[in-house]
Parts: sequence; structure tokens; C-alpha cells
Amino acid sequence: MHHVVHRGPWVIGGMVAMCLAGCAGRTPRPQPSGAVRPGISVLLDDSLALIRGKRIALLTNQTGVDAHGTSDIELLRDAGARAAGVTLVRLFSPEHGIRGTEDREGVESGIDTRSGLAVHSLYTVTAIAPPDSLLRDIDALVFDLQDIGTRTWTYVGSMIYAMRAAARRGLPIIVLDRPNPITGDHVDGPMLDTAWSNADEHTQQKPAKPYALYPFPLRHGMTMGEMALFYNAVLGIHAPLHVVPVAGWRRAMWFDETGLPWVRPSPNLPNLTSALTYPSVVAFEGSNVSVGRGTSDAFQRFGASWMNAARVAESLNGRRLAGVRFVVDSFTPQNPGDAKFAGMRIPGVRIDVTDRDRVQSGRVSAAILWALVGAHRDSLRISDRAFDERFGSTAARQAIMAGTDPDVAMDAQRQYVDAFLKGARPYRIYR
Repeated sequence: MHHVVHRGPWVIGGMVAMCLAGCAGRTPRPQPSGAVRPGISVLLDDSLALIRGKRIALLTNQTGVDAHGTSDIELLRDAGARAAGVTLVRLFSPEHGIRGTEDREGVESGIDTRSGLAVHSLYTVTAIAPPDSLLRDIDALVFDLQDIGTRTWTYVGSMIYAMRAAARRGLPIIVLDRPNPITGDHVDGPMLDTAWSNADEHTQQKPAKPYALYPFPLRHGMTMGEMALFYNAVLGIHAPLHVVPVAGWRRAMWFDETGLPWVRPSPNLPNLTSALTYPSVVAFEGSNVSVGRGTSDAFQRFGASWMNAARVAESLNGRRLAGVRFVVDSFTPQNPGDAKFAGMRIPGVRIDVTDRDRVQSGRVSAAILWALVGAHRDSLRISDRAFDERFGSTAARQAIMAGTDPDVAMDAQRQYVDAFLKGARPYRIYR
């Protein structure tokens, strides 16, 4: 087994070389389909010593599966794991619950009907840390959740809070890595303003913000394991962290090039296209615009009862944004989690991806804001804080709403993104 010491924590896995300086410009050819093994497989095949003879807890959900779609929960309780003396004691679940079907706050704890194990929900009014009382009788905490490559994803917050809880007890935390589904090569802003960021755990006085943790680009290009290394060092958590990498993944690869099964990471991300367009429309959760929740292709569209869809689409197409075009397409949200326009047929615009390697998520988001302000300044309602915590930059939003060209506003963000990339480079695992 190959161990690489990486600023304290370990990155483990014989097939992965550390990428330190100079990797960002490389775009290697994708591996043949099926050549990628997620962290859970690498753990069981190559690095079982990490959990041999140990009592473990597992923080996961429906995305924690191997290349055949078998759940981590089953894999860590099968004959091979038992023969190695591994005892899976309990489960922790993030936002959306252990099976990813809940789209609300206050997800309850309970029993996992498939395994009979207790599931402790770590999503109440927001994401919370595993309670210290539930870590006292275990030897290691295993974490396996699928990130989607966008700053606002709450599973990253769950990882940070779990790392802090592990650090308090000196408990090893093992992060099983997964590919960034929208590649590790594409990074763009806006950056999250420091005024909106909070990576601390939840308290009554200061609620946690798992969707607005740290000054990160909107589309960050990192994997969950890389972010674990980054945050463990940069936030000074210093947990006994072990990252088990993905074998065979390269930064240029899209999820559908890995051969791994797509499992909805949340109820409203049905496919890879929604994961790609999600960062471009997620900020509009903080507005009176629907982002397609309650439809079969959520986050690939936006609309409102007051919207002139043809005018908005024409404005957007006139900008000739790379990799996308905009199509007039009305829709009816059915039981949407955001309660916007429920059961109402509303004018809408669909984002069609024409070249996914050219899409710049932040520029698309900025252009949509610009087009809506231009067509509907009096009807559009923006909740400044909710919008800015997701979009990232108050200055960029204000500039666009005041009439600045959205590309100019995004150009001003590039220096911050470049500085982030330089600072993140030591924590990159993959070429």
C-alpha cells in the first residue's frame, strides 16, 4: 500500500500520484469507461488496514456506492468486512436523509430499514456535526458523500463539521473520495465574499451555513477528498484525516466518462446536465424566480408567472454565451420544494448545453440576472442576502443590477479565482 504524507493527513492509494505544481494546464485523455474505482472500492481492495478490527460509524447516503451500485452500508457489513473484524456500529445522514428522498429541514433520525442500523440525522434546522456522545464508542468515522462541484453544496459542510468533531476526540476520519462530476478542470467565479462565509458549526447564536462556508469559486473544480485536505489545513482543524482517493480518475473527466452509476445526489438533481447547469441558476433560489423545482429537469430552466420568456431568451442568446443556448419552454412545477408557482403553468426558459466543455457557469448566472433585470426590473424580487450567499459576490450583483455588462462584472472576479487556484494547488490529488 502506498502512503503519501500530505501536510499531516494521508492520501492513500497505490494508483494515485500527488499533483503538486504545474498540473492545472494538463488535460489528459479520459480513461476507458469502467476504469474508475471510487474510494470505497479502493478502501476495501487496497487499504483495508485503515479499518481492520475497528468499530466504525459511516456518514453517507444513497450516493455512497461502488461501481456496481452496491451501497457502502452493505459493503462494510459483508463477509469480507466481517472477516477483517470491521463492525459498522451506526449511520449518520446529511441533508435529504440516508436515501436522499427528503427535501426539507428537520429530517428525523430513525432505523435504516434495509440494514437495521440506527441512522442519526445530521440535518435539523441546518447541517450539524455528529454529536460527541455518538463518537465515544467507535474507532474511526468513515465519510462518503458525492459532491457536485458547486460551492453551495451542503454535503461539504457536513464533512467539515464531522472533521471538527473527529478532531475534538482525536478520532480518525476516513474520507472516501469520488469524482467531481462536472470535472476538475473547469473553475470559475464569482468567489464567495468573506462577509457571507461561515465554516463554523451550528450554534443557537450563529446558525451554520453549509452552503456558504469559505471564499471559494462558484464552480470549484475539486473533489470531496481534495476539499477535506484543503479545509483541514486552511481552517486549522487538524483532524486525523485519511483521504482514500478515486483510482483512475483524471481532472478532465466528466462523470459519464467514469463508468460509475449516476445516483441522484439530491431529489432535484436528476442527471449530469442538471449538475452542470445548477451553479448557473442556484442563486435564483433567493428570488421570486422558479429554477424548475418540481419538474423532471430541475435547475436546467427558470421561469416566473410575470416573465416574458421570449424577450429574456432573445437577450441571452444575443450574448452568444459559450456552450449554451436558451429556449422558450413553459413548465408547471408540481409540489416544488420551494413552493414557487405550484401547479401553475408559467413562462420559462430552458438552458440547452451545446458544448459542455465551454460552459462558464458564473457568466451564465450573471447573464441571466442581467437579462431579467433588463426585461423585468419592476417584477423581479431579489432577496439580497439569500441571493448573494449563493451567487457569491455582492459587488458583482449590484453592478449588474445597476447596468454593468455581466461579462465585465465577471472579468473582475478572475483575479480572485486565480488566487484561489494557486492556494488550492497543494491539496490537489489528481492530474
